[in-house]
Amino acid sequence: MRQQHEGGRRKAEGGRRASEGGFTLVELLVSMTVMLLVVGSVFTLLDPSQSTSRTQPEAADVLQRLRISADMMERDLLMAGAGTYSGAIAGSLANFFPPVLPYRTGAIASDPGLSHFVDRISIVYVPDTAAQTTIREPMPQPSSEIKVDAQPGCPANDQLCGFDVGMRVVIFDDTGSWDVFTITHVQASALHLQHRPPNPDFTKKYTPLENARIAMVENHVYWLNRATNQLHHYDGFQEDIPIVDNVAAMRIRYFGDPNPPLAPRPLPGQSNCIFDGSGTPLLPTLPSNGSSLVELPASMLTDGPSCGTAPNDFDADVFRIRKVSVQLRVQASAAELRGVNPPNQTLFLNPGTSNSAYRRVPDYVVEFDVTPRNMNLVR
Repeated sequence: MRQQHEGGRRKAEGGRRASEGGFTLVELLVSMTVMLLVVGSVFTLLDPSQSTSRTQPEAADVLQRLRISADMMERDLLMAGAGTYSGAIAGSLANFFPPVLPYRTGAIASDPGLSHFVDRISIVYVPDTAAQTTIREPMPQPSSEIKVDAQPGCPANDQLCGFDVGMRVVIFDDTGSWDVFTITHVQASALHLQHRPPNPDFTKKYTPLENARIAMVENHVYWLNRATNQLHHYDGFQEDIPIVDNVAAMRIRYFGDPNPPLAPRPLPGQSNCIFDGSGTPLLPTLPSNGSSLVELPASMLTDGPSCGTAPNDFDADVFRIRKVSVQLRVQASAAELRGVNPPNQTLFLNPGTSNSAYRRVPDYVVEFDVTPRNMNLVR
């Protein structure tokens, strides 16, 4: 009986050890391999969605920066050349000096006259303002105060219709000369305007004989800082600030009238940069192939003859400009979202480090044409 009891106990203990043995090493390796395959498959499915959540906001930001750049430039280009509208001095600025120039103009950030840059443009126009007047007496010196005329329709206590200290104004005449300055003092009762330092002296002595006039002005300069890939806006005076980041490229082209410009026209018997003393145009008619406008290359806009007075001199062919074509290219801010260009493609002007099609935001490019209405009034 005792032997039977011990045999039964050993049999039960053997059964317990067999049931508690667990997995073998081979079974563990197989199960871990299967688990890794399943987890890897799940992460493979999730990776595109994670990449999309990273790239979509960046793509939206690129489009937003592109829209801001285009809207600002288009708005100012549409206004380019808007001139005075008060009585006898009414007329587009394009009749006197070019309101669009292919380089920077201004007090602190300017390029030499007769320059040309594909990524810089200066725009000038007179806003909706009553601050407009004409010269009353010749200036003895380029630094002299300006004696101006009272304008009709001004308030009884303001014969200068809003001219005030600190206002940016432009003075120009029939010779193509022009200067932008800040009013430093106003003598309303004497009808005097002063432009003492920090303004530099004018480029010439303006006179009423040459129909010199003054008006409040807006000056907008757009230029691309290639070192930082930032689009700058310069007000022509003190503020030169970046307005849009990661602008990879900007290309501006100009189209103009193939016929010689008709203004500014000098006084009878006199000449200027576009007319000789007999009133014959000095500029040739350009071959147009039947087109109403022709492209004006850099060589034509820099070879003279020169108009105006240095440093505000410019090429005479700038008077031909009637249309401006702007191309802007904006890129993703992070290099990890810019990849290597595929063969025969230029998705990225500045390639980055991305090696996944799901984590790439190609450059966005927009091109638009603007035909400033005020510059086409002279055609």
